[in-house]
Amino acid sequence: MSLPVNYGEAVLLLDEERKKSFLFVLREGGEIGTHKGRLLHKDIVGKKEGSLVLSSTGARFRIFRPSIVDKMMKVQRKTQIVYPKDASWLILALDIRPGMRIIEIGTGSGAFTMLLAQLVGKEGRIYTFDRREDFLENARQNIRRAGLEDRVVFSLLNAGDLFPVNNVDAVFLDLPEPWLAISPSWDALLPGRPLATIVPTAEQLKRTVESLIENGFLVMDVVEILERRILVRKKEGVRPFEKMVGFTGYLISSRKIIEE
Repeated sequence: MSLPVNYGEAVLLLDEERKKSFLFVLREGGEIGTHKGRLLHKDIVGKKEGSLVLSSTGARFRIFRPSIVDKMMKVQRKTQIVYPKDASWLILALDIRPGMRIIEIGTGSGAFTMLLAQLVGKEGRIYTFDRREDFLENARQNIRRAGLEDRVVFSLLNAGDLFPVNNVDAVFLDLPEPWLAISPSWDALLPGRPLATIVPTAEQLKRTVESLIENGFLVMDVVEILERRILVRKKEGVRPFEKMVGFTGYLISSRKIIEE
């Protein structure tokens, strides 16, 4: 049974026509301004997900509890984030399951950290590292708002330094020079476990793959993912949307191997 939304909860307000969305926390006495008028929080509280609400101009909106993708895309950004189309592939490549211990280096704005934290559950841990304190603090605030801070450990670390944890289940690298962190990743990973990374240029891709092989990893796959939405309309017919999420990076999956 879906419970009504209440004060203190995060809510996604969706423009029924244009699919423009607003993510906010319901507060007593609060209101949300939109491109189609304002809505009072008290008029939203007590409604179930999917309910219709009208703005001050009579525009139609729907309310939902935000999904993890909604939260990822609405983070306060100081860096580029891992887009959902890439995040889904990376999660499968990293073989994420509840209770796992994961290293991430290149925290950035924390969008992918947030997804990892939800998937490992309360018994899992994400050890996320960045070289900049301001990035870590911004990511911490984003993940706190998502209610997942209790399962994430934030630390400063330069690429190439040894990780302060070992015997982890997976490693994700999101760095300008991922090859610097590959040898420390091998040391930290359990045998046979995955390392995945994303890089933006072909030159970085080549050097990263070479470094993975040199440092005891078996490269499993290298892909790029393009996402194009489709317009399904009753009168005008069906066709691809004019814009698409094109190239955002090369994705690499690998597994740690040992020689006996």
